[in-house]
Amino acid sequence: MKKSVQFQLSLMMFLEFFIWGGWFVTMGAYLGNNLDASGGETAMAYSTQSWGAIIAPFIIGLIADRYFNAERILGVLHLAGAVLMYQMSQATEFSGFYPYVLGYMILYMPTLALVNSVSFNQMDDPAKQFPFVRVFGTIGWIVAGLLISFAFKWDSMENIAQGMLSNTFFMVAIASAILGLFSFTLPKTPPSKTKGEKASLSDILGLDALSLLKDKNFLVFFISSILICIPLAFYYQNISPFLTELKVENSTAWASLGQISEVGFMLLLPFFFKKYGFKKTIIFGMLAWGIRYLLFAFGNAGDMFFMLVIGIALHGICYDFFFVSGQIYTDSKAGEKVKSAAQGLITLATYGLGMLIGFYVAGKIVDANVVDETLHGWKNIWTFPAIFAAVVLVLFAVLFKNEKVEYKS
Repeated sequence: MKKSVQFQLSLMMFLEFFIWGGWFVTMGAYLGNNLDASGGETAMAYSTQSWGAIIAPFIIGLIADRYFNAERILGVLHLAGAVLMYQMSQATEFSGFYPYVLGYMILYMPTLALVNSVSFNQMDDPAKQFPFVRVFGTIGWIVAGLLISFAFKWDSMENIAQGMLSNTFFMVAIASAILGLFSFTLPKTPPSKTKGEKASLSDILGLDALSLLKDKNFLVFFISSILICIPLAFYYQNISPFLTELKVENSTAWASLGQISEVGFMLLLPFFFKKYGFKKTIIFGMLAWGIRYLLFAFGNAGDMFFMLVIGIALHGICYDFFFVSGQIYTDSKAGEKVKSAAQGLITLATYGLGMLIGFYVAGKIVDANVVDETLHGWKNIWTFPAIFAAVVLVLFAVLFKNEKVEYKS
């Protein structure tokens, strides 16, 4: 892979995750403090990510694998997303906010599979090369958090009260427009199927990737991916309200510590992958989920604040060792004709079905642990996903048979 191509792919990843990290972390605090949203309404807003992920394979299977270059679709989706994100910044109540965030996530979630497809299409050794490109996405997420906390101070207690978190949506709208235009300069990633090839319903909907589920190991991985995303939803939905409620200043920057650790573990992933194999890598990721939630359950903003810091820092293992290695594993199992559809399928399993269930459950548990109008019983809230992650770990360890990841030619 040429250095110039690696630079383009790295910048693409930077902007892709700068956009996501620039609003998704703080949305919970914004909705609760500025739009007076309940735990259930906040869960609805976060669940739009899942609805977008469920629809994503259909968009990928219909368009990216058959008719148009992936980089062009990426550009169109981000340009349209910029308009919707701007509308989110102008909303004054939840009923006016929700339609735009739903529309935006339907457009954004397919781009996660598209950036992977564009990247993998340029690589001759994805297991080695992809982490060094994907790490720039993590850096983009970090930069977004640091800008919010230190450059603009939108997440200070004073500015949150004044509604300044709405500026995060405007910032992301600008970044989305930039990525939309930049996408048209990316390396060409043509459809994997010919236009003259007869399209069946399963082809159009991307369902041909479901054939991967005939492989018992991939089926176990697929189901485990759905289940582990239930506790994952607790983190995305609650980390900002949790830190804000504890009156932790610069909470977005503290949350970005997870992405800072992600950079280090992303660079370690090829070594760990090679030395310990896919199964142990996944197990380490699942174990980290359980530990971090226990740290959140028993930590506080005083003498036990170090427990919160360690819990956030574990995000590097939680995310990289499960999700990034899972993307590599999925790519290794898919044939050339269904690579994009396969990435869309795993997006559906993780950010779709798993987190849709997770956001719903998290919303119910948060509302069930309201101490008064502004306080929650966080110990109970965090204990549930800790136990759930431990159960998924045991099931995966027992049912998944170890195998070496090799790429099909």
